[in-house]
Amino acid sequence: MTTADPPDQLELARAAFARNEWAAAARAFVAADRDAAALGAEDLGTAGLAHHLIGDDDAAVAFMARSHQAFLADGQPLFAARMAFYIGMTVADRGEYAVAGGWLSRAQRLVDDAGVDSIERGYLLLPEAIRLVNADPEAALARFEDAAAVAERFEERDLAEMARLGRGRSLIRLGQIERGIALLDEAMLAVTSGEVGPVTVGIVYCAAIAAFDEVFDLGRAQGWTEALDRWCAEHPDLAPFRGRCLVFRADLMRFHGAWPEADDEIQRAEAWLLRPPPEPAVGEAYYVEAELHRFRGELAAAEAAYVEGSKWGRRPEPGMALLRVAQGRIPGALTMIRRAIDETPTNVVRARLLEALVEIAIAAGDADQAWTAADELAALAAVVSAPLLDAISARAQGAARLAAGDAHAALAAYRRASGLWQALDAPYDLARVRVGIAAACRALEDEETATLELAAAREVFERLGAVPDVQRVDAIAGEPPPTPGGLSARELEVIRALAAGRTNREIAADLGISERTVDRHVSNIFTKLDVSSRAAATAFAYEHDLV
Repeated sequence: MTTADPPDQLELARAAFARNEWAAAARAFVAADRDAAALGAEDLGTAGLAHHLIGDDDAAVAFMARSHQAFLADGQPLFAARMAFYIGMTVADRGEYAVAGGWLSRAQRLVDDAGVDSIERGYLLLPEAIRLVNADPEAALARFEDAAAVAERFEERDLAEMARLGRGRSLIRLGQIERGIALLDEAMLAVTSGEVGPVTVGIVYCAAIAAFDEVFDLGRAQGWTEALDRWCAEHPDLAPFRGRCLVFRADLMRFHGAWPEADDEIQRAEAWLLRPPPEPAVGEAYYVEAELHRFRGELAAAEAAYVEGSKWGRRPEPGMALLRVAQGRIPGALTMIRRAIDETPTNVVRARLLEALVEIAIAAGDADQAWTAADELAALAAVVSAPLLDAISARAQGAARLAAGDAHAALAAYRRASGLWQALDAPYDLARVRVGIAAACRALEDEETATLELAAAREVFERLGAVPDVQRVDAIAGEPPPTPGGLSARELEVIRALAAGRTNREIAADLGISERTVDRHVSNIFTKLDVSSRAAATAFAYEHDLV
């Protein structure tokens, strides 16, 4: 009886890779590489891809670099260029831009020296196009279209979908949002249908998710994430969620009220992104961690995380500015958010900053500025058809109108916001809106509805662990009933000054607000009290012991 020969490790590696069992393939390639006979150029490249797919990029780069050299030795410069391209893109994802530039320049030289039309020439159009998406989207679009033409000539599906992805992102930057999103949807369909290679899956998904997040299309981002989750369940070895994608998944959990799960996910993201060499996307992870701390009232931990994120290039606004409000440092918060808005182009990127400006301006007692910011936000929401942006805008409109003393308009805006946030399944944001509804109802002397809304909001805040919001609700619930006529606290100050014979200019100086804001408060007082003169308002103040 003879003993069968042990299976050949190289054959095992090739077979495992063909079955999409990348972890097994990676182990078998390593075992085969220990044999006396060195792996050939193609097998070295496949070993590199296998390690990349399971998230071991150090080993991936090492194998692909050997593959590159072996292809050069075999007199196959175009295949060597392909390996150089993969290495360049891999190390660029890790923030090693100088090394990436060297590999991509070498790949370009090899393709140019070959002097023939090739698929590699199309792939090498991508890095420069990606760099131009933010700086010059029109030029980026032209390069992505050139890459698409190469893909069509060579019937290369992976390049075609990456070019489609790039065209979509460029069009979004050019303001052609619907056309851009349509292209991203098509690229994502190819990903989730298994029409492209596994390396392309992660590239397309992460870039598409970033674009959807940019235009506030949470529904699309969530839908495609769920579709990719199902696809990944069939490929357990694959590590497609890298960089910003890991962070997005954690932020999605936070948005839907799963804060403990978001905590766990963000810790996993940070651990992954900090593996040597660390990836710049860890800055986004620290920002999401900071937001979770801020919502729970852990202000020192929040500040530390914002600072850490900024070290990795993630700007701390608007979260840091809102943290300053929580710390009682309102002038600094206002300066920070105004500066951030001044630096940001007039497009949807400004939306989250404008939302924060509404809140900070109200805290500073500047209803005019809150009103202006809310109106700009509404104009952006009218251009971009995205339920999330509509919800943010409606909430800001409610807050600004309430601060200006128009409780009826505020309540209408808050009611609309309530429906939008409920449809988005965002419990924390919905609870914040309910607090606004309560404030508007109280200003309209509907104390019973205000009490119901506050109780519902408090229950959510307590379940989530949003301590500052619980304290805020308790403070509001403990406030005395509204004053006669439904006058707000600011309107009480104005009518007292008015009854003392102060002019609007003098009132503005006394209260530290603009004269225009005082004019609006006086107008609202006249409307609420159904009077038409300062004398009549003064008489009302004395009759109701408001002075």
